[in-house]
Amino acid sequence: MKTRTLLFITMILFFSACNTGTNENGNPFLEEYDTPYGVPPFDLIKIEHYVPAFNEAIDEHNVEIEAIVAKTNAPTFENTILALEYSGQLLQKVSTVFGNQMSANTNDELQTIAKDIYPLLSKHSDEIMLNAKLFERVKAVYDNKDKLNLDKESNKLLDETYKDFVRSGANIPDNKKEELKKINEELSLLSLQFGENLLAETNDYKLVINNKEYLAGLPESVISAAAEASGEDGKWVFTLHKPSWIPFLQYAQKRDLREKLYKAMYMRGNNENENDNKEIIKKILNLRNQRANIMGYETHADFELSDRMAKVPANVYDLLNQLWTPALEMAKKEAGEMQKMIYAEGDDFELESWDWWYYAEKIRKQKYDLDDSEIRPYFELNNVREGAFTLANILWGINFEEINNVPLPHSDAKSFEVTDADSSLIGVFYVDYHPRESKRGGAWMSSYRKQSQTKDGNFIHPVITNVMNFSKPTGGKPALLSFDEVTTLFHEFGHGLHGLLSNCKYHSLSGTSVPRDFVELPSQIMENWCAKPEMMKLFAKHYETGKVIPQQLIDKIVASSQFNQGFATIEYLAASFLDMDYHTQKDVENINIEAFEKKSMDKIGLLDEIIPRYKSSYFNHIWASGYSAGYYSYIWAEVLDADAFNYFVESGDIFNKEIANSFRENILSKGGTGDAMTMYRTFRGQEPSIESLLEKRGLK
Repeated sequence: MKTRTLLFITMILFFSACNTGTNENGNPFLEEYDTPYGVPPFDLIKIEHYVPAFNEAIDEHNVEIEAIVAKTNAPTFENTILALEYSGQLLQKVSTVFGNQMSANTNDELQTIAKDIYPLLSKHSDEIMLNAKLFERVKAVYDNKDKLNLDKESNKLLDETYKDFVRSGANIPDNKKEELKKINEELSLLSLQFGENLLAETNDYKLVINNKEYLAGLPESVISAAAEASGEDGKWVFTLHKPSWIPFLQYAQKRDLREKLYKAMYMRGNNENENDNKEIIKKILNLRNQRANIMGYETHADFELSDRMAKVPANVYDLLNQLWTPALEMAKKEAGEMQKMIYAEGDDFELESWDWWYYAEKIRKQKYDLDDSEIRPYFELNNVREGAFTLANILWGINFEEINNVPLPHSDAKSFEVTDADSSLIGVFYVDYHPRESKRGGAWMSSYRKQSQTKDGNFIHPVITNVMNFSKPTGGKPALLSFDEVTTLFHEFGHGLHGLLSNCKYHSLSGTSVPRDFVELPSQIMENWCAKPEMMKLFAKHYETGKVIPQQLIDKIVASSQFNQGFATIEYLAASFLDMDYHTQKDVENINIEAFEKKSMDKIGLLDEIIPRYKSSYFNHIWASGYSAGYYSYIWAEVLDADAFNYFVESGDIFNKEIANSFRENILSKGGTGDAMTMYRTFRGQEPSIESLLEKRGLK
């Protein structure tokens, strides 16, 4: 992730701020944050502060850029590259708060502002990256880099700065630069509109049930949550937020209602209404290809992958195909088992996609004597969070202590002071776990301030956030997680550690500023621990009795760990193929979205009983969240994380502190200061092997 370029467009979420500016209008952005740890004063920030702050920040950044360009002395690393690196701090400061609020606590006013701000930020970014005189200075330093005797991180900053300019179009003919600016501006608006449409579609739909008999099969906790969502006696409401629709699909005996809710979920953005996303997708595809062509690439995928570990589309397809065949065979067996159960129960219908979750849950109970409602009481949200904190403490001596004297980004959020083994401050960590209409779906990590150093070498402590969508406490019970949600919490905590444990000089290289297909390694490796018996015993405690999860139940969870992996693997791979197929097309001008998606899925032989994890019209990752031609990254990184965790397993101690410290030193602390594969080999001592992944998923 290249900070300077992405800052101004869709990846605002990952970046943070220092301080600058004067304030004559009581605007908190334009003065030093007078808060503990220097966190944003969320309680003082108002809607009307954003636009003036953005305007001043852009003006200030322009002055800084003009000062670099106006220098008459020869370009040097200090007066050009470092000057660029330390410019725009006020803009970072405003953008991080705005971007995070847009994702986690949006409203109509913010969305209206965004329609003006995002194109403005896109234009501002282009004016910098396409500034010929500025690039001339950057190139002069880059061409002379072998004589500069820079340290490794400074040399990487120089390389990445030069590459950012080139990938932003600095080398294209002047007559193409205006065209590129218009494309970038339009793309920023289209991605914004896609996300707004998806949020509206998710919030607008409600399955209202007013006959209690239709709730047959549902656990009491699910029924209670639906009753609270309704707010009316005798009515129960189910929504398109995952904590609502997934348990309904798993347990509801009313097949027609499962079908109704599931179709509503997968038809989001494809309902021929004001929130339909198909035309937006077509425009995005066309503009992305136009931009790639201007940059000298045949397709958007070629352009994107040239800056990632995969390098070319063929390498991505090769990995996906290696996994597809064994996963598909396993999914066919799983579908066959479900069909046999349907017939055995006296029904004669054919298995459909809205049946899969229901029969998978029944077969899991039949095979392993395990159902979701049995394990949830041992995974109370606060205990799981403390389990993640405990793991970090065991591996690295890190401590998390809740603090109550800092402003919060939302009343649902909590904040923690993070300290190292020597009690020195690492940073501040926010968590925000529950769904609401103002929050987009999914789970993510972001930052309000990235780790870096000031010009004079003072350490800037990161302010990191994890945002998720877990079920709220309901019916007098606390929030109880499914095991999938447990792994999600550990996953995002891994991203959080990547931001918190960064130890870099430069903002542009710190934390998660790494190639897209490497960024998931620190997150996915954390999932491995939470599934291990010795780890589960440290945090899985019954919310009522406090008793540690019994060994018998752990054994069932472990035994079922590879259950339904055919489905889990191919629904993910199908979405990855769809993403790559879209972005390797050379001619997308007259593309029909529904027909293209069907052709893509037919080509790989996707079972009729399974849909891709994300169908086109709600595939937020690739249309609005920076994963275009990059959704494969999760499985690419899973090759790395399975191999890396196997390093711990092979040592005989999954809590091996020597290996953990090597992972911190060579991966977590390094950000993007080195080549990703080189950093991995330094940690692991060898190339990653796909064998560990195949074994982990039971695909060997």
